Amino acid sequence: MKKPPYLLSGIILFGFGIYFLLQYYQLSLFQGFYSWPTLFVIVGIAFLVNGYAGKDYSFIFPGVLLTGIGLHFHITQHLAVTIDISGIFLLLISIGLFLTYVKTGNGLFQGILFLAISLLLLFFDKLKEGLLKNGQSIAWIDQAWPYLFIVFGLYFLFFHKRK
Repeated sequence: MKKPPYLLSGIILFGFGIYFLLQYYQLSLFQGFYSWPTLFVIVGIAFLVNGYAGKDYSFIFPGVLLTGIGLHFHITQHLAVTIDISGIFLLLISIGLFLTYVKTGNGLFQGILFLAISLLLLFFDKLKEGLLKNGQSIAWIDQAWPYLFIVFGLYFLFFHKRK
């Protein structure tokens, strides 16, 4: 029987209360954090705490995604850097799958797959530049990404053997 998510609700309400209280008093120390990415981080941390402390490991994956997305947007806003969001999102998925694997023993292959795809997306421009300097072109990969995703997705949906 699943436990009711009181821990999750409590942490979210507590976190939002602190957020709105700090926003109300406009503390200069937290000036750049009164935005929606902070709300993502609060909810993500609540999921992670519920996943680990509440021993409901299905909450780890969404916790990693929400916390990571919030942190990503804070970092890109405050450091004025641009990082490919699709590569970061797939990297967060792989981290979530790895952390879930540590607790449940499921998802290792998918974590490795998403890690490889995320690294390719994050470093594709540098890879393409390096190969172009050597006289090789990998422009076909730009057109092949959607098809590869569809093929892998169909494989996992219909052909991958379940335990």
